Formats: sequence, structure tokens, C-alpha cells
Amino acid sequence: MKKRRILVTSALPYANGAIHLGHILEYIQTDIWVRFQRLRGHCCHYICADDAHGSAIMLKARSIGISPEDLIERVQKEHLADFKDFAISFDNYYSTHSPENRHYAELIYRRLDQQDYIKKRTIQQAYDEEAGMFLPDRFICGECPRCGAAEQYGDCCEECGATYATSELRSPRSVLSNSTPTRRESKHLFFDLARFTDSLKQWLAEGHIQPEVANKLEEWFAAGLAPWDISRDAPYFGFAIPGYKDKFFYVWLDAPIGYMASFQQYCNRRGFDFYEYWGLDSSAELHHFIGKDIAYFHTLFWPAMLEGGGFRKPTRIHCHGFVTINGQKMSKSRGTFISARDYLERLDAEYLRYYFAARLNARVEDIDLNLEDFVLRVNSDLVGKLINIASRCARFIEQHFAAHLRTDETVLEHPLVGAVVQSMDEIAAAYEALEYSSAMRTIMDLADQVNRYINQEKPWRIVKDNHLGGASDNGGGHDVHAGEQQRARERLQLVCSVGLVAFAQMVLYLKPVMPALAARVEGFLLVSMEHWGRPSFTKPNHLVKPFTVLLSRIRLADVQAMVKLEQTMVASNGGDSGSEADKNDSQQKDDQETKAIGMEDFAKVELRVARIIQAEEVPNADRLLKLNLDFGDQQRIVFAGIKTAYKPQQLRDRLVVAVANLAPKHMSFGVSEAMVLAAGDGKDIFLLAPDSGARPGMKIK
Repeated sequence: MKKRRILVTSALPYANGAIHLGHILEYIQTDIWVRFQRLRGHCCHYICADDAHGSAIMLKARSIGISPEDLIERVQKEHLADFKDFAISFDNYYSTHSPENRHYAELIYRRLDQQDYIKKRTIQQAYDEEAGMFLPDRFICGECPRCGAAEQYGDCCEECGATYATSELRSPRSVLSNSTPTRRESKHLFFDLARFTDSLKQWLAEGHIQPEVANKLEEWFAAGLAPWDISRDAPYFGFAIPGYKDKFFYVWLDAPIGYMASFQQYCNRRGFDFYEYWGLDSSAELHHFIGKDIAYFHTLFWPAMLEGGGFRKPTRIHCHGFVTINGQKMSKSRGTFISARDYLERLDAEYLRYYFAARLNARVEDIDLNLEDFVLRVNSDLVGKLINIASRCARFIEQHFAAHLRTDETVLEHPLVGAVVQSMDEIAAAYEALEYSSAMRTIMDLADQVNRYINQEKPWRIVKDNHLGGASDNGGGHDVHAGEQQRARERLQLVCSVGLVAFAQMVLYLKPVMPALAARVEGFLLVSMEHWGRPSFTKPNHLVKPFTVLLSRIRLADVQAMVKLEQTMVASNGGDSGSEADKNDSQQKDDQETKAIGMEDFAKVELRVARIIQAEEVPNADRLLKLNLDFGDQQRIVFAGIKTAYKPQQLRDRLVVAVANLAPKHMSFGVSEAMVLAAGDGKDIFLLAPDSGARPGMKIK
């Protein structure tokens, strides 16, 4: 396979606010593609930067009493922390407020001007008399001149996608003072975009954008490409235009040039040749990932600027849709405007990386983060299907084979392992084409196949029916013939080894999406997943580490807390809830009395058999042990007050009875997702256990 040289960018986040889940979709989409290319062995550089110029930043800095430079420095630290915690693997993250960006902005402007692509004209602009300044496009709201949509900005309509001059906006008002802007004359500089019409049409016809974006661009070509105003009047935070004291480059001129500036800084640090990627004769690939709202700038202005400035055009521009929450636009008033940090404070980043991957394709479609579907899909796919394979197989390998897998030809060439490996090219093609949802479906279909194999082979029945002991048990002492017992042991090791080898292969397929999970599995199975192919099981008798929790279930309560959904508790007696003191007194009385319940109430309690697959002490807790319970189809964490009666090592692989439908209880050290049953007299504690033959997941009748 020929090694490709690829430069990848995501759109530059604006440096005046927090990253939210609408933003993070794009960085996750890009990062998955970048990680996949690196796994394939290609030379793939991923760069980005903060978009740090414009009136909005100037005015926000002024409102909080700091300089624009201090504001963009503060915001960049926040952005970098969010990206790091979402595992976004930038090679370089920079700022458009940089000497490199000034250099390339001025260079491209001069080259455009020398070729007579820059025109000067006097225009009328919106002016806020109360604020004492010309109003940037985004500081004017009104009705779209094309479709009539209300509350649209002064440069483009978010409803119909039309672009227009601010003077065309109907019923305009200033967002600074809420007053009606007046009109004042000012000399501005325009980029003559129409002169690039033919070359842009040719470039677009070569397939550098998605068909639906190309269709949208046809509307703009049909209307004729208008000159683009690239200047703004002082006061303005940005780069002054060469030869002018009170004119500045419009933020949308130097923002995409920030891709070049960030890569130049990266080249300076790493010793790369900038022009190998940006020169006219470059054979490297250049890929931009952007949202559909900025397609106009990236598919018309940007390639025209590059052509006129003497640089290569992008290989491909990948547009994606917006993120909605439960079918609606993100809204602070509805509690669904979710920042990246709000999410990270409550949930694992890889849950969202997987969910977005499971919904993303190569088309320009909005992604709905349906909260219930989010919880169900993560728990069902990742925990119930994928991780379940490892938890079911690993304990038998640990108990009966001293943690040694069979990784000889019989296992590695097993038909089930072969079926998983055979899907490699199909999954790779899906990743390459940005059809992530297709890749995720294929991986989960494979997980279903492996789980069916384990259910059919029933390793727990092999152990029970053949009276298999631990790793040192060589048979004998039972009714089962020693030879039959040895064959059963070989079959048990084969089944569980096949399951774990197939599991490792599927995790490698998921590594671009879930790099942290892949790292944990590499540590557990002691294999390398550095390259797209097959995990490296180096010896026929491969040692693995003890199984630990690889991924916990997600709880709807945590998601609800993340979006700040308020739930109201209604008093069960239908009357006045009383004072806080009244509530406390009532609670004390309830604790002292045992109330009778009916069969209907008892029937609501779901008791199930569970196996303790891991137990550990809880730091700074005198009575608690943290238990990882296997319910057969899922795992849950329970904090149980049994530390005075049991040591963690006594509990491993023990069957217990648990309340499976207990509401999660949030504690300072974690969330308890069920309850194990025990008997006690105030002095001693005894765990309740089912009779011999019970299996995890069985319901107590």
C-alpha cells in the first residue's frame, strides 16, 4: 500500500466562548478519520487553531475589562483542555493572532492586489449612533431579504442559506443598543470573486465536495458571484491592511489562512517543508472538515483566494450537519445547550465519540443526540455486546488456565476469528469514506456473532458438567473420566480464547473511535494495536492480565444531570409537604417502623443472580467494598457495606442475589447501580447466595 501524505484541518473555533457539543461533533469526526489514517501507516498531520479576530472578541474583552489578547489566551487554554479530554489528536493547535498568519494574510492580499483582483469602492454601512461604531455583520439582526426569516444576521441567513449585504436586511436593528442603525459612507476593499467563476466550477466538478453542497453552490453561480468585502473599519481587533491605518482584514479573510499559519508553525518546529503541502505542485492531500454553515466561505472564497494567491486548492472539503438535542436545536432555556466541559464533568468522552460515530455518514445530515437512545445504544452496544465478550471469557481463562490464552493456529484460524478478520477491508473502506455508522454496524454485528458462539458453546456448562477445577486441577477425584475432563478443559480454553482473540480484533477496529478503550484492552490482553491489521499475539500460549472493568454502563440520571433537566418530587400523600423539620421527623418514624407491603409492591422488585467478577476496597470508606457484578448480559458497579465481614479476594467469582432494578445511588466515590442482599444481626453479615447450578442473569422467582 502506497504511503499517503495528508494534511487535515478542522474549522477554527471562535475564541470568545466555550466549546459545545455542536462543535465537538466536527472534531470527533475529523479525529476518527485522522486516527484511522495513522493506523493504516499514512503520514497524516492534523492541525487547527483558534479564530481570534473580529469585533465580537474586541467587544467581549471590553465588556469584561481585559485586552483582546488576554481574552484569546484564556479561551485557548479552555479549548485545549476540552480537546485533550475528548482525545482530539492535534499535531499542532495555534492562533490566527500570530506572526505567521499576518505574513500569509498580507502575502495573499498583495498577490491578489497585484493581479487587480482587489477593487475599491465607497459603500454605505450600518452605523450605531449610540455605540459610536460601524456594525459588523453579526451585530445586526433583521429579516432575511430572500425568505423573510426573522432574527437573521447581517451577512447570511441560517434558514435558507442566502448571503447578502447588510443593507439588504429588512427591519435591521443593532444587537449592541437595540437601536435602528443609520447609514454612513465608508471606502472598502473588495475581492473580485466573479473572475474565478470558471475555475471554481471546474474545480467543483472534479468531486472535491459532496453532491448536496455542489447543488447548493449552483444556486450561487446562477445568481452570479458578487464581489466580497474583505475590509472592516476601525475599531476592530485584527490585522491592519497594508497601506491603510483604519482598515482591517475581515476576520473571514485571515481565518482560513490560519490553517496555513498553524501548519507553518508546525513545520518550523518539526523541520518539514511547508510548500510540500501547500505549493501548487504539491502531491500531498489537503482535507478540510467543516460545518454546513460555513460551506460558502470554504468552497468559493477560500479556493479562489488560494488560486489567486499562488497556492494549491484543497483535495476534499467534508461538510457535516448540525447537532440537535432530542430533535431540537441546542437551547439554554431548555437546558440542552451542552458545553464540552459540562459533558466531561459527568460522562466518559468515549461514550459520545462512539455515539456520534454510530450516527455519522458522509452526507450533510444533522445528528440528533437523543438522550434515551444515547444511553441505550452505549449500554447495549459497548457494554452489553462488546465488553460482555471479554468479561464472560476472561474469568474462565484466569481460573482454569492461569491466565493463558491459546493463540496457536487452531484459534487464530478458527472460522469465527476468520469471519471477524474478513471484515477488515469492509470496515476500512467505511472509515475512509466517512461512513462511520456503517463501520459501527459491522463491528456490532460481529460482536453479536461472537456472543452467539459463546452462548452456543456455554463455557459455564463445560465447567459444571465436567467438574473442572482451577488451573492446577488435572482431573481425577470426580465421576467424570480423566480423559473426558482433559478434553473438556481443552474445549473450554479454545472457546474462551477464540472469544478473546475475536474481541481484540474488534477493539482494534474501534481504536480510531475509542482510543482509550483500545489502550486498556492492550494492557489487559498484552497485545499491540499500533497498526491496522491483526493484534500481535506473539506466543501460542499467551499470558493476559486479570480482567478489570473496561467500560461501565452509562446512566440516564447522569445524562439528565448533564443537561440540567429539573425533576420535581411530588409528595405521595397529595397534601402539603410541610417544613424541612417535619420531613426529617417523618423520616425518623418510618425508619423505626416496619410497614407491611402488598404483592403488587413486592412484584416491582427484580431479584437476579449475579457473579462478583471483581471486588476492591474503597479508599477512605470503613464499611464499603466496590463490587463489579456480572448479570450475564451486562455488568454493574455496586458499593456494598460488607467490608467488615469479607475480604475482596474472598468474593471473586462468588454468586450473589442482587436487586437489579434499584435506582442508581450517587455517592462521593461513584454510583452504585444495584444492591446485593445480605442478612445480619447488627454484628455479623452474611451474603445471600443461590443454590448450586444458578447462573448470572437468572431471575429469582
